[in-house]
Amino acid sequence: MTRILLLGCAGSGKTTLARRLSEKTGAPVIDLDAIWRGKTQETPEFRATLAERHVADAWISDGNFAAVTFDLRMPRTDLVVWLDRPRLTCAWRAITRVFRKGEMHQRGDLLTVLKFIWGFDRQNRPRIEALRLQYGPDVPVVRLRTDQDVAAFVDAL
Repeated sequence: MTRILLLGCAGSGKTTLARRLSEKTGAPVIDLDAIWRGKTQETPEFRATLAERHVADAWISDGNFAAVTFDLRMPRTDLVVWLDRPRLTCAWRAITRVFRKGEMHQRGDLLTVLKFIWGFDRQNRPRIEALRLQYGPDVPVVRLRTDQDVAAFVDAL
């Protein structure tokens, strides 16, 4: 079974890695941003959709949403992959992706995203990590910092 939960800052490469892992393993990607878009995290519909999709035997779960989803996702997770990219890398990727054709991220949201990235290690990472330990203390964690780390991880599967 392949049930991998991808965590990391905006712009760290979670969605790109999710696609690569899906191609390699055949496991479907559950893109939390796509499910969430247009809803609030706290809606019963958001949680019901996540609960339904995470009962499968195989999946790649792309997204943090720790406070409202780890109770659903962590107990079914085989492996957590933290993408620990430097802030400047995340910021650069966030900036360049809004100029790609067909990208769901919008230029008008860029300042908000850059503020989120800049404060991620201080504000969000500690909360995500605490909830990860609360709901999945025994789930193995792999931390990937560089493109070489990511490539080696994908190749090793």
